[in-house]
Amino acid sequence: METQTKIWLSSPHMGTNEQTYVAEAFKTNWIAPLGPNVNLFEESIQSYVANGVHVAALSSGTGAIHLALEILGVSSGDEVLCQSLTFSASANPIKYLGATPVFVDSEKDTWNISPILLEKAIKDRISKGKKPKAIVAVHLYGMPYKVHELSEISIKYDIPIVEDSAEALGSSVDGINCASFGDIGILSFNGNKIITTSGGGALVSKNKAHKEKALFLATQARDDAPHYQHSHVGYNYRMSNVLAGIGRGQMEVLDDRVAARRSNFEFYKASLGHLKEIEFLNEREGFFSNRWLSCILTASYEMRERLRYALLEDDIESRPIWKPMHLQPIFKNAPNYSDGTSEELFERGLCLPSGSNLTNQDLDRIVSRILKELTQ
Repeated sequence: METQTKIWLSSPHMGTNEQTYVAEAFKTNWIAPLGPNVNLFEESIQSYVANGVHVAALSSGTGAIHLALEILGVSSGDEVLCQSLTFSASANPIKYLGATPVFVDSEKDTWNISPILLEKAIKDRISKGKKPKAIVAVHLYGMPYKVHELSEISIKYDIPIVEDSAEALGSSVDGINCASFGDIGILSFNGNKIITTSGGGALVSKNKAHKEKALFLATQARDDAPHYQHSHVGYNYRMSNVLAGIGRGQMEVLDDRVAARRSNFEFYKASLGHLKEIEFLNEREGFFSNRWLSCILTASYEMRERLRYALLEDDIESRPIWKPMHLQPIFKNAPNYSDGTSEELFERGLCLPSGSNLTNQDLDRIVSRILKELTQ
């Protein structure tokens, strides 16, 4: 009996020039944390995201959020509003700084932070004498959050936004790319992202001083002196020149990767959209999602688990939608403003294999297994 190849949820997909740029780093001995690949990778991100943005390539998206919050003045005892339906890396850096996360639930149009609940949370925290220092808003699974509504709230209450675009490189609203809407945007190039540097991230800002501060903090906050002198606590968050070489090659194929992931979503929708047990998240007018992960809503928790186990039996990886942060044991005592939306999405939601390297045979196998489970 022929052994089937495992189908992964979202595996790395290399282009053609990554090895060339990495080889250049070896050939020229630029193995140190900085070098030409880092500079050119940053420039390629800047050119892609928006004119006038400044980019600092870092060792992770988590580190980028950490630096963004510190740059925006978050410190011990502060409160930071954070989308609850997200990966823990959106919230953990709040704790790094000794601040308290205040979680805000999602709305059903995008599955992202609810503008209504966000404003409710801001008013309530202010009434308690604790005006939040920042908002961490996430473009979940590549679907943009309601950028215009959140921008209005940010301006109204003078609270800056950290735009978590870890999953949204290649997504846009009204033709404007994600990572350029917030006061500071962040990107992730982890192994499962739409493009990867193996591990890595970036901080993006229209304010050049933000980039300069990020680079200072990311390189152990070394003062401008001929000897090693430090007046601030720093971090080791800079991306290596070797990994940046991978990133340069990946940026060259980014548009192809977005197209492939969107094609996966359209295939799933065309093949499964007629089933009353399955729902898909559609784009709002003016919204463009990179469809980093194709997600479905099933009829119930029990059905979600049936499908997940059925796929697993066929060596196909799938995953429940993120468990909300306000339900996580580590954040059980954190304030939260919830109406149950994210809990329902978690119970019913399933992420299907979405890699840009999926074959037509892979997609047929996935859909066939789902149809078999739901129609038997």
